[in-house]
Amino acid sequence: MSAPQERRAAVTGIGVVAPNGTSTETFWKSVQEGISVLDRITREGCDHLPLKVAGEVRAFEPADMVEERFLVQTDRFTHFAMTAADLALEEARLGRADTDAEPFSVGVVTAAGSGGGEFGQRELQQLWGKGSRFVGPYQSIAWFYAASTGQVSIRRGFKGPCSVVAADEAGGLDALAHAARAVERGTDVIVAGSTEAPLAPYSMVCQLGYDELSRETDPARAYRPFTDAACGFVPAEGGAMLVVEEIGSARRRGLPVRATIAGHGATFTGASRWAESREGLAQAIRGALDDADLAPEDVDVVFADALGVPEADRAEALAIADALGDRARRVPVTAPKTGIGRAYCAAPVLDTAAAVLAMEHGLIPPTPGVADICHDLDLVTGRARPAELRTALVLSRGLMGSNSALVLRHGAA
Repeated sequence: MSAPQERRAAVTGIGVVAPNGTSTETFWKSVQEGISVLDRITREGCDHLPLKVAGEVRAFEPADMVEERFLVQTDRFTHFAMTAADLALEEARLGRADTDAEPFSVGVVTAAGSGGGEFGQRELQQLWGKGSRFVGPYQSIAWFYAASTGQVSIRRGFKGPCSVVAADEAGGLDALAHAARAVERGTDVIVAGSTEAPLAPYSMVCQLGYDELSRETDPARAYRPFTDAACGFVPAEGGAMLVVEEIGSARRRGLPVRATIAGHGATFTGASRWAESREGLAQAIRGALDDADLAPEDVDVVFADALGVPEADRAEALAIADALGDRARRVPVTAPKTGIGRAYCAAPVLDTAAAVLAMEHGLIPPTPGVADICHDLDLVTGRARPAELRTALVLSRGLMGSNSALVLRHGAA
């Protein structure tokens, strides 16, 4: 009797709502061309704040994408999530009829760092300006970190395993790993990812305590990691959702496997202790490669965390060298987020989407706006670099001290 075939998690759909595009196609076109869309913040009520530059999602009208009954009870970060989930499910050819028959075979996992700040601010203004009778009942849920998981699953009728990773930036990769584990344990499909909306005045004031935040007023100079001019990171809104599906399920539906989630590693080294993040990130990389049963020589491209803080950038460059050894000097590194900003938990999910697309197109996207590298990295700048890509390594660190690494393999390799 033959042993049962091992279940593996594949990416079969990608949905993106980002500052540089509100579809996977427009996102990838901008990323591969190295276009930067960082600009002065235009959101109402933010002009007096010291934070001047961000990655805004401007070509997005929630009412065009989400039904009114869901709009009134949800925040902007959940509008992004519902829209991105729809786009990912469409790419994966999973319509409502496909999931109605087996609703318990589909789950949802998201990561969130800031929650629904804009909705919460609006309701608090009503409370203090008009009184408690003017505060709506949805205040109790719209701000909540789990709101996107809940609303995506309710709206689509998904009754499989649902959860949320409430963490800092690295939580985006942890959510994808959690989805992969759920698939390996028996769930056919998990809709997974992260979206953030941290550019409302209340949310922005909360961020001002981050020493790592860039205060530069010139968009062209505000986010330049791995250079002598590094002065912090630029925040962004938006994010991505992926359809993570069991390979056998995808094949039965005649769907191509775009990538497999092959390995994951995570550690914790403490808030803003960037020198110590070197060891933690290196260990996360080793753990992800071990989980994938791969060697450093197998890594074809690294999507860097790229915080933009000199001490943190140095720690990341050294961590890559520590974990990959001799391969570190030859492996291309890229950080396309310098063109759109760092969308907290959603940042590494956007990097994961870019990594899948890079492997599909055989093209390493450049790091926008960055030149004169001061670290021993083969950072791709200027133009995209053609390359045969079988394995991508995506890295993320959080301001609160989490480190995470995710290994992706092209196709069903």
